[in-house]
Amino acid sequence: MISLARSGLIRDYTTGPVGRQLLVFSIPFMLSNALQVLYSIVDMIVVGQVLGSAGLSAVSTSAQVVNFMTLLCVGFSTGGQVRLSQLIGADRREALSGSVGTLFTLTAAIALVMTALGLVFARPVVELLQTPPESFGLAVQYLVISSLGMLFSYGYNTAAAVLRGMGNSRQPCISLVMAAVVNFLLDLLFVVRLNWGVAGAAAATVIGQTVAFAWVMGYLFRHRREFGFDFRVGSFFPEPEAARALTRLGIPFALRSAAVNISMMFVTGLVNSVSVEASAVFGVGLKVDEIARQVSLGVTYAVSTMAGQNIAAREYVRTKRVVYWGWLYSFLIYLVFLFAYLRGVRPLFGLFTSDEGVLALAPVYVAAILWSFPAMIIMRGTNGFVQGIGNSGLSLVFAILDGFVLRIGLSWLLGIVWDLGLFGFFLGYGLATYGTAIPGMIYLWGGRWKKRRLNI
Repeated sequence: MISLARSGLIRDYTTGPVGRQLLVFSIPFMLSNALQVLYSIVDMIVVGQVLGSAGLSAVSTSAQVVNFMTLLCVGFSTGGQVRLSQLIGADRREALSGSVGTLFTLTAAIALVMTALGLVFARPVVELLQTPPESFGLAVQYLVISSLGMLFSYGYNTAAAVLRGMGNSRQPCISLVMAAVVNFLLDLLFVVRLNWGVAGAAAATVIGQTVAFAWVMGYLFRHRREFGFDFRVGSFFPEPEAARALTRLGIPFALRSAAVNISMMFVTGLVNSVSVEASAVFGVGLKVDEIARQVSLGVTYAVSTMAGQNIAAREYVRTKRVVYWGWLYSFLIYLVFLFAYLRGVRPLFGLFTSDEGVLALAPVYVAAILWSFPAMIIMRGTNGFVQGIGNSGLSLVFAILDGFVLRIGLSWLLGIVWDLGLFGFFLGYGLATYGTAIPGMIYLWGGRWKKRRLNI
């Protein structure tokens, strides 16, 4: 335990100034998340400029399927982050090693299953999403190649979650800087120089993820003595207690993400049925909006770890202060993006394509999506809080309300029943976020979470 304290690998956030700690802890997450979005944005820009609307539609559609395939990893990684942060807050660091080994084994097994499913069902899934004929074959190519890299994607997310749970946000950021540079250079080589098209963009992304995975795993290996995990084969055998805890946390978190992603694919299907230009503008809009989402998600990661430590230490007032500071930082982030949207819709979308049909639809998307910003500000604090205290069941309920009830329901109601068309699909997608934001705020202020049993 002495070596742990001296190493700085594990950080204690149960004392000290909350606002400064949250900001310092969040910034590397913000940067790393922004760089992760840069992966797909570079793909979209290069593909859009080289292959036009068909390429944009293909990458956008397949990327949503790839996101869906990583849901179990995201769920178990989130559960692992929660468990590790609570173990640290409760001063049970001797249990870290078993949890780390179990987490890696579970996610590796799931990654292999997802790879097989992606290779077998790529074509039927792309067809199910009503992908336009112009982009169908390209979408299948992107999905197949991305499936082959699933193990590295899962591996990176798992290792990064371990570091987040221990309060380390710097190393995931460094790894993604390296990966983003590799991804950009390979995009230019594969797509522009060698003319590999969408397949080249997918290959560049997979190689970039592999670089990120190698870096964070190398860091953990070099510091293996400091947190008690020796990386021997026997250490990866799942411990029953840790496996049960991670499953209880991971499956609801994964189902939560599944509910949101299934609803997003439903909306994608509605938009794809309009035209290839509508599909392209939705894909570009999601990427532009994803910058704000991912940067602010850095606040959620930090809130989750800090809230997990503080509730385990029974510091309830401090736990709420963490959320309040999270709201403030999220507000400032979305304020910047609000000005960016209001001052330059066409320049933003013009980075991805020069297609006038796509650019003409850009204001339609922006006019709808701006309504989601207040909810996103609230969610970044409350979602991190709900994750951090380990209430995965409530998180799943929020996601079902957000995804299945509101996103699917409102998109159908506004777009088809009320005949608002494309604007209605976009507006329903944006307004659904209030299904998580408002209940989360009520739960925080209600105070019943103080009586919850910990997941450790």
